[in-house]
Amino acid sequence: MVSSSSSMEDNIDEDREMCGRGRMWSLDQKIDEPIQDADAEHVTAMDTREGFPALMVLRLAFQSFGVAYGDLGTSPLYVFSSTFPHGIHYSDEVMGALSLIIYTLTLIPLLKYVFVVLRANDNGEGGTFALYSLLCRHAKVNTIPNQHHTDEKLTTYSRQTIKDRSCAARTKKWLEANVYGQNALLLLVLVGTCMFIGDGIFTPAISVLSSVHGIKVQHHEMSTAVIVAIAVVILVILFSMQHYGTDKVGWLFAPVVFFWFLCIGSIGAYNICKHDPHVLKAFSPVYIVRYFRRGKKHSWASLGGIMLSITGTEALFADLGHFSTLPLQIAFTSVVFPCLLLQYLGQAAYLIHHQDDVTEAFYRSIPDLAYYPVFVIATLAAVVASQATISATFSIINQSVALGCFPRVKVLQL
Repeated sequence: MVSSSSSMEDNIDEDREMCGRGRMWSLDQKIDEPIQDADAEHVTAMDTREGFPALMVLRLAFQSFGVAYGDLGTSPLYVFSSTFPHGIHYSDEVMGALSLIIYTLTLIPLLKYVFVVLRANDNGEGGTFALYSLLCRHAKVNTIPNQHHTDEKLTTYSRQTIKDRSCAARTKKWLEANVYGQNALLLLVLVGTCMFIGDGIFTPAISVLSSVHGIKVQHHEMSTAVIVAIAVVILVILFSMQHYGTDKVGWLFAPVVFFWFLCIGSIGAYNICKHDPHVLKAFSPVYIVRYFRRGKKHSWASLGGIMLSITGTEALFADLGHFSTLPLQIAFTSVVFPCLLLQYLGQAAYLIHHQDDVTEAFYRSIPDLAYYPVFVIATLAAVVASQATISATFSIINQSVALGCFPRVKVLQL
């Protein structure tokens, strides 16, 4: 009796300790023991509003700044310069590009990812392979064996049934009968994953180099070799910190990115008020139509630069396993999205009257007194932006190893 009471107290203390660290509640189950329905519902609820205390949700939302939103937050450093590599020819070009950026940010990261894709997760895990694993489990696509009749008892996977005449049922029937479709689906998943891993390799170098390059605005005599050397040193330090894991790295970087968003939002609001408040008209899609009518093929070619405004969005989904849906939604809608809109609006207001500064639009639009503080914060934020893709790449590789699509490697920290 004493032993039973002591064991119960140990379990309670362990649960309290897990909640105190903000970690996901884990079931103490043997792999050969069936899971109970109550436990399955408890784990499934951990990714919903009822699963987390309010304080833990806010903690996770704050921590997500340091892991998931760094890459997306540093896009203003190079979007306009990449959109207009040959310069700006007329002011309506800026308005058209700004309108495209506004609707790109609204439709893809906000509406598509934050409110739709984040909910399409595999028991809290995000990313391309997580979606593929979820699809294979329900549609019996045996290209990668991941089904067993004991899964229903040993895991918390969804047990919802699909209606016979629904679109999902028709898609499932077609996919199970079409071997070429199954192979094409797997190939598409592998190609998409490889592209994202490639993004995780070169994004750190581009982000850090772009931020450090801003020092040439005030120091024209500095050579490119020195700037590259500084960027290399920063990247070496960044990658050497990965063995500490996402939890510690997230708490270290979160204040930097949070302050960065507040900084770019404030600068954007300042530029709107100072240079041209009429940029708010860019919320009208009419400017997009005018942009393509007048620019023709040059406008279509500039879409590559416009898409850089949402770089890092896939990392948001891939990093879902480190946090949860609700904290990521809170962080994006309350801080990330409003601050990014203000910054792009402010840069556009500045460029309308200073079209020759498009190659260094971000740094040129900063007030002189705030240049050096913002430069330091921008460099730190670029380092954090690299962390977003690095963490997401580790998550993707971990999932691909589990599905047998990647050589067996040991992931020390996640």
